[in-house]
Amino acid sequence: MSTTSLQINPESPPFSLQPVLIPANADGHDGSPGCHGVWFDVVLVVASVVFLGYLSIHAKKNLKKLYNRGSYILISYYALLWFATLLNLTWSSLQTWQCSPGKEVAWNLLSLFTTSGMLCLEISLLAFLLQEDYTSGLDALAHNFMVSGIIVGVDMLLKVIYVFGFGVPLFVDGVGTTSKLKWSLWIIHKLLLTAVYGFILFVHFSKWRARLPPSAARPGFYNYIVIMFVINAVALFACGLAGLGAGFGIWLYNLTVTCYHSLYLPLLYVTFLADFFQEDDFLLENAYYSEMKDAGFFDADWD
Repeated sequence: MSTTSLQINPESPPFSLQPVLIPANADGHDGSPGCHGVWFDVVLVVASVVFLGYLSIHAKKNLKKLYNRGSYILISYYALLWFATLLNLTWSSLQTWQCSPGKEVAWNLLSLFTTSGMLCLEISLLAFLLQEDYTSGLDALAHNFMVSGIIVGVDMLLKVIYVFGFGVPLFVDGVGTTSKLKWSLWIIHKLLLTAVYGFILFVHFSKWRARLPPSAARPGFYNYIVIMFVINAVALFACGLAGLGAGFGIWLYNLTVTCYHSLYLPLLYVTFLADFFQEDDFLLENAYYSEMKDAGFFDADWD
């Protein structure tokens, strides 16, 4: 009776140890073509393209009206709106970068500049509408962008430290879903914005309402404040859940990001710029702009 012996060479390991690649969507997200699913990407791209197309169709008429009226403030915001829209379209179209090897730095930089551009537009708008009287439009413009520039600069610095200093994947879905540093920063970010919008709503419905500047008396302004308060409050709740490891919190946070990047710029345009561009020349001094002129913002620009 023959026996078969199994000889093992001790110098050769029985297994070949190869690095195991774990996809970025290991938490259950659909990884094609982006980390958070194809439908999120489709919504982002379609919304960005539609709004950019709308701006392009009306660009000639809008630029002519801005030139004729010579409002430095509106010209600045219109230019910043175009800049943020182009950045947002680029960011929406390149969602696959966050899951592509070798694109990490490029994706982080693109996300950083896109979010900072939209945040600058958001904060400068609030600073403009809530500031006190200034002697000229140029003074208001300089003060406005100084305040918003400082806030956005601090925000960018913190994100740069987190992303490039600590290696926290702030802008990558499906990676760092249990990172306390990642969700702690987003919680602070959303908490501050929610507090600002909530405070404005509180003052509006309190006995101190009369202390708000006339430029903030337009009903559309408070509709905008309510919408932004709700979005940031939901995002804050989602970040809290995500920080606890809840998959629903991650999905809800991605939904708020999609809504913000898809709807914020059109909302801003409809709320604050559409009336100016749609009015005929002899009707430009309507109720809204009369209120803003009473606050002293357009005295030098409209003379």
